[in-house]
Amino acid sequence: MKVLMPFFRRCVVSGAVLAGCLGQAHAESAPLRTAVDSTFAPHAMAKLDGGVQGFNVDLGQEIAKRLGREIKIEPAEFSGLVPGLNSRRYDFLIAPVTVTPERAKTLLFTEGYLDTDYTFLEKKDAPALQNLEQLKGKVIAVNKGSNYESWAKDNAEKYGFRYDVYGGNADAVQAVLAGRADYNLAGTTVVAWAAKQNPRLATSYTIKTGLVWALAFRKDDREGRQQVSNVLKCMKQDGTVSALAKKWFGFAPKPDDWAVRIAPGTGVPDMDGYDATLVTPKCG
Repeated sequence: MKVLMPFFRRCVVSGAVLAGCLGQAHAESAPLRTAVDSTFAPHAMAKLDGGVQGFNVDLGQEIAKRLGREIKIEPAEFSGLVPGLNSRRYDFLIAPVTVTPERAKTLLFTEGYLDTDYTFLEKKDAPALQNLEQLKGKVIAVNKGSNYESWAKDNAEKYGFRYDVYGGNADAVQAVLAGRADYNLAGTTVVAWAAKQNPRLATSYTIKTGLVWALAFRKDDREGRQQVSNVLKCMKQDGTVSALAKKWFGFAPKPDDWAVRIAPGTGVPDMDGYDATLVTPKCG
């Protein structure tokens, strides 16, 4: 009830105005609805007893806890996440979404919570990939709808490789193990996890992008983004995001990593949708 009281204090207790306030209060106390690609370990993966677990699952649950809300995290294919958000099936996306200039034109983002570089995964007994020119004549497996698919599409002709698209990253990794692909291209954290879990695999060449993963909202939901952005800044400030990174990825972020850095405004600097208004996090 404490969460709802501020709304009632702002209401004029009369007819439709009260009804509108009650509707707003209900909306802000209802469970948050979001989704993850549950094949994108260790960011999200299925639990043996049902449900999902991983870095982004923990991140979402902590955000909801600090907002005084429950959260419902639905497993879905990555390619269906943005359509689900735009159709209002989800309130925001807790799944890792790489912020690109193209995506920033159609979505609102919080600031980044992790840097996102791209790394190739290959069989351990294969010659290590040392440069992109060595991709000529090779096959790359990528996750459908991901930024890795976009990179492959944009660079296939330039470097002379072919790429196959899979519904989940686990299937793309399996393509490498089965010999249907020479490499899987995915986020550095995801590839490191896959190699750690399977001794037949190894990480290879990394593409430095300068990009980040952030939480995605609809363009018309500035209030929702503002609330979650404030919580995210507080979680960086008190070391929670760094602790989750260490738990799931095995490394402590550096001071200039986006798991630690706090943007002065709201959103990803230098991208569409960034609000440069100075923000002082309100943490309680």
